Amino acid sequence: MIFEQKEIQLRPFSRGMHLVTEDIVNQFPEVKTIAKGFLKVFIKHTSASLTINENADPTVRLDFEKHLNVMIPENAPYYIHTYEGRDDMPAHIKASLLGSSVEIPITNGSLNLGIWQGIYLCEHRNYGGSRKLVVTAYGVA
Repeated sequence: MIFEQKEIQLRPFSRGMHLVTEDIVNQFPEVKTIAKGFLKVFIKHTSASLTINENADPTVRLDFEKHLNVMIPENAPYYIHTYEGRDDMPAHIKASLLGSSVEIPITNGSLNLGIWQGIYLCEHRNYGGSRKLVVTAYGVA
């Protein structure tokens, strides 16, 4: 059994949904050593999240962001946690709804995603900064 783990850092992204599949694979080439296994990606932040969705049409990412903003508006009068601005509490809610990790099968050294799937970094803050991910690959050679 092989276990590989490292922390990687993503560049800062603007608010919205961003494909980061290639960023992850490029910073974590250890995936190539696994014939059959899994990649677990965990984000070390409470105002950004990870999900898997459409990787071809960028309008999906735009609609995703717009819909989340309707579901979870800024400036709701009942928010108390607003210390870091009007996007603070909505970012925490969005991150909890979408989640802090994804898991993808590894087959023959490659991520076994569907043809239209990619890993999104969901940046919920206006100025979130760079984000840290812990990536763990495990399986057999």
